[in-house]
Amino acid sequence: MSEEDGREQPDRAPDRRPRPLIERVGMALIAVVLAAMFAFVAVAAFQGGEPFLGVMGAIGCLMVLWVGGLTLIRG
Repeated sequence: MSEEDGREQPDRAPDRRPRPLIERVGMALIAVVLAAMFAFVAVAAFQGGEPFLGVMGAIGCLMVLWVGGLTLIRG
C-alpha cells in the first residue's frame, strides 16, 4: 500500500509491550555510569573554579539519573 506522496503505510501498529527487565536494568546501569562521569566533571569544575561548568555537569548528572530511573519504572 502506498500513498500519493510515495511513502508506504505501515501494515500494523508498533509493538507497545514493555521492555524486558534485564534490558531495563542494563540501560539503567549505563545511565548510572554516565551520571558518575557528569558528577566527576561537576566536582572537578567546582574545584577548578569554574562554577558554570560545575552547575552544567550537576544538571547533566541529575537529568541522566532521572531518565535512568524512568527507564526502570516505566519500562
